[in-house]
Amino acid sequence: MACVKNVYMGVIFFDLDGTLTDPKLGITRSIQYALEKLGHDVPANDQLAWCIGPPLLNSFEKMLGDHQLAIAALDLYRERFAETGLYENHVYPGIANTLAILVDSGHQLFIATSKPTIYAERIVEHFAINEYFGRVFGSGLDGSYSDKAELLDYALKETRVVPNEAIMVGDRSHDMIGARRNEMMAVGVLYGYGSKDELVKAGAHHLSPTPPELLGIVS
Repeated sequence: MACVKNVYMGVIFFDLDGTLTDPKLGITRSIQYALEKLGHDVPANDQLAWCIGPPLLNSFEKMLGDHQLAIAALDLYRERFAETGLYENHVYPGIANTLAILVDSGHQLFIATSKPTIYAERIVEHFAINEYFGRVFGSGLDGSYSDKAELLDYALKETRVVPNEAIMVGDRSHDMIGARRNEMMAVGVLYGYGSKDELVKAGAHHLSPTPPELLGIVS
């Protein structure tokens, strides 16, 4: 992992699942619902934790081994998630206070998530953290911008932010890879669903064990 001095960077993009909120129950139960509807074996919740973070269509393809079946599974997943699953979720302890301090100290905050924008916006509003963010950047229901590097490129252009003056904070390898490909600082959090090894191998400049420790990295 590269050794980078702590610097003030005014713009921070946050991943949502596994970084701001813990969505495990809602995501895994909705995956189980989809698999059961398709007559497929249904793994336990803990066995599906690897699906949290990456684009779900890719995860369904790995489980089902067929692209068309994966599309059907994703439709069934959304059938449950849109009504119930997105609320089976909670904000990590320390997140709200950390966000408030960052905003008060002059940072601009945005969300960059592979989750469809329509769901991400409902989640941050439901849990009352939308006030901290200038905008939510997510994927389309058609799969557009589900790749984190592509999404960040779009978000940087939309916000007119210079890449090397911005930070991406996330819990999985695709967050770090997306940041690196866009020449952003990559900060991995260790309380989410990615391991230290995963984040380091993906190019994290810094690691944060807890939400409050993010303040020491960006201040």
